Amino acid sequence: MWFNDISSSSINSIRNIFSSLYSKNYRIYFIGQGISLIGTWMQNIAMSWMVYRLTGSVFLLGVIGFTNQIPSFILSPFTGVLTDRYNRLKIMRWAQVFFMLQAFVIAILVLFNLIAVWHIIALSVIFGIISAFDAPARQALVMDLIDNPRNIGNAIALNSALFNGARLLGPAIAGFAIVLVGEGVCFLINACSFLAVIIALTLINIPARVRAAEPTPIKKSLKEGVHYTFDTPPIRILIILVAVLSLAGLPYIVLLPAYAKEILHGDSDTLGYLMSAMGAGAFLAALYMASRKTVAGLPKIISITVFLMGLAIITASFVQELYFALPVFFFGGLFMILTLASVNTLLQTLAAENMRGRVMSFYAMALMGTTPIGNLIAGSVASGMGIPHTLQIFGLITLGAGALFLINFKKWNAYMLPVIQKNGYLS
Repeated sequence: MWFNDISSSSINSIRNIFSSLYSKNYRIYFIGQGISLIGTWMQNIAMSWMVYRLTGSVFLLGVIGFTNQIPSFILSPFTGVLTDRYNRLKIMRWAQVFFMLQAFVIAILVLFNLIAVWHIIALSVIFGIISAFDAPARQALVMDLIDNPRNIGNAIALNSALFNGARLLGPAIAGFAIVLVGEGVCFLINACSFLAVIIALTLINIPARVRAAEPTPIKKSLKEGVHYTFDTPPIRILIILVAVLSLAGLPYIVLLPAYAKEILHGDSDTLGYLMSAMGAGAFLAALYMASRKTVAGLPKIISITVFLMGLAIITASFVQELYFALPVFFFGGLFMILTLASVNTLLQTLAAENMRGRVMSFYAMALMGTTPIGNLIAGSVASGMGIPHTLQIFGLITLGAGALFLINFKKWNAYMLPVIQKNGYLS
């Protein structure tokens, strides 16, 4: 009898983890996106390694990180308005087409040995502009793809699992591919992989949202989004927290090529191992988030994991051997995704439907738009003070943000729970 109870419990847990995949549209999106993301992570590793190989400069790693994402900081509030106003599915579909073209251009330049640093910077800016349209549409589209609104947390967590499962595979494949055939093949594989998500988005069929007969002027819609986001205390708190993390908690990733070579004395394989270790931790975190049935308790998770993420970054600054670095980056990825997936889920459940695109545009702005500023600062500080001291400074700032959230946890949790309950996401 007890065995049957355990088996039944295990089956139910597995069903909980994959509950959002019962929605046909989300299932199609999940498969197409999964194939594409492996190529994306191969390109990310190939790009960062190529920049460092060509220049040997940690500052330029920061510059590329800056140009890659700063357009999101500038454009996201406007693209969020467009996401709420126009067809999110079409916006995302066209974004994937342009991502594919951008990847093909890089592949051609690298394969024919024509690539220069200015090409990388220009194409990074183009990537950032496309991302500014893609990110808010992608975040807001999730709600449109699932049949049961109570599965929104599960869908967001599975997105994270998918993203970080690809982070686990992509860098490992790229590390070997770079050694065997060079960076150009990684870019070519990524370009071809976009076909999978484009086909998936073409197969998805969702009802058109009812639009107002006379749409609100863009300027007024933008102003409404700003007021709603920053006048709603729980949403404002979470956006500010993500902005701080993006400035100090995430930019260490851009230094990993230099960390792999200068601190661990490795090559592209070493970089792939570090990214895969981070991806493994992140993947495990995402699976845990997917297994949760309710959004209750997420503020508490955030209050603990931000603090632990800061400790992981500081610990990385003292590590000089790969076998010690791998568990550190594993836990860094674990705490990072527990934090970001929790924040993402809370924002989606806190935001009103007609404001969700604009709220998620500010999330994208805080996450993807503030990170380039942190990348630039990280590259500048590392070039002057060295990588270990840079990690220590950024880790302490992250630690401080976690301590502040932990100290004020009860007050901020009291802001969030009534709104979540009102929106019907507490069982």
